[in-house]
Amino acid sequence: MIKDSSKLKKGQTLKVELTEVEDRLSKNVLKQIQNDPIVELVGYKMVDGNQFGLAVKLKSGDVNWFFENELSELM
Repeated sequence: MIKDSSKLKKGQTLKVELTEVEDRLSKNVLKQIQNDPIVELVGYKMVDGNQFGLAVKLKSGDVNWFFENELSELM
């Protein structure tokens, strides 16, 4: 889980935590992430008044967004 996304840089690789997202993703996106959970940070998305999401690019080139607690940093 990412604690402070303000320190992340565009282009950084992250990992999608499947257990946190499997109940809200389409079957197609879920299958892509199951095959390869490593994604690239491409930007941010305001999702409500208190939170924002991290926009990431999947290996397929599709862009999706996730909350901080749904991603983890790769060291």
